Amino acid sequence: MANLRQYLILMRFDKPVGTFLLLWPTLWALWIAAEGVPDSDVLIVFVAGVVLMRAAGCVINDYADRKIDSKVRRTRDRPITSGKITPKAALILFVVLCLVAFALVLTMNKLTIMMSFVAAFLAATYPFMKRYTYLPQVYLGAAFGWAVPMVFAAQTGAVPKEAWLLFIATVLWATAYDTMYAMVDRRDDLRIGVKSTAILFGDGDRLIIGIIQALFFLVLLIVGQHLGMGAYYYGGLLVAALFAGYQQYLLRDRDVLLCFRAFLNNNVFGAVIFIGIALHYAVASGA
Repeated sequence: MANLRQYLILMRFDKPVGTFLLLWPTLWALWIAAEGVPDSDVLIVFVAGVVLMRAAGCVINDYADRKIDSKVRRTRDRPITSGKITPKAALILFVVLCLVAFALVLTMNKLTIMMSFVAAFLAATYPFMKRYTYLPQVYLGAAFGWAVPMVFAAQTGAVPKEAWLLFIATVLWATAYDTMYAMVDRRDDLRIGVKSTAILFGDGDRLIIGIIQALFFLVLLIVGQHLGMGAYYYGGLLVAALFAGYQQYLLRDRDVLLCFRAFLNNNVFGAVIFIGIALHYAVASGA
């Protein structure tokens, strides 16, 4: 049982917020693509796929960072770094998780299957980006956001303009919240030579996060106008904007604990946007 617990920790099942951060854009896209009534098989495949691929991403991230994690107080007790799980066992687990996710995708149409190879590539290569670029948070956004066009492909058989706009919005959102997360480790990252947007932005971090958040809302306003969304949708965006303001307040002194709270707050941020989308279609269908 103790060994099973270490595998669950490796897959971050003890910290589900990352799963929700991947799930919310997937659900935004699915509800819009399906106009509020998603196919049950698509819903099941993508929710399960989110859980599996987030777990796989955590496993390959810890495998890639096993030497780096030992130098960071927050991560030095992770299962691979602490020796509780071997690197080989972690790689096997990563492959198994990806194969199960791919088996689910095989129940979808050809376009979705083809797009899944891009998803797998992004998930497998993201952990190595922090060694070569100061923009790994943008890459993470692309990895998380790729579920958006895939959802449209699975639900509608096509990837229309609004799918790519939602993809861009997801990249912007992930860049903002993962920069907050990177602010927690900035001192350690500078010491060991790991790159991040938090280091790249420096003293301009709060301002640039604010600009990225503003661009995120601009893109979603364009989506709303393009699709003729109603008051519930815009209400969800307004509440999310209030949460963005709260996150800026938490970041004001760059206290690491408050930066982490700002990061965690993005779970409800994503949830209220989904609620606005879901209510729009629920009310429209009942009219």
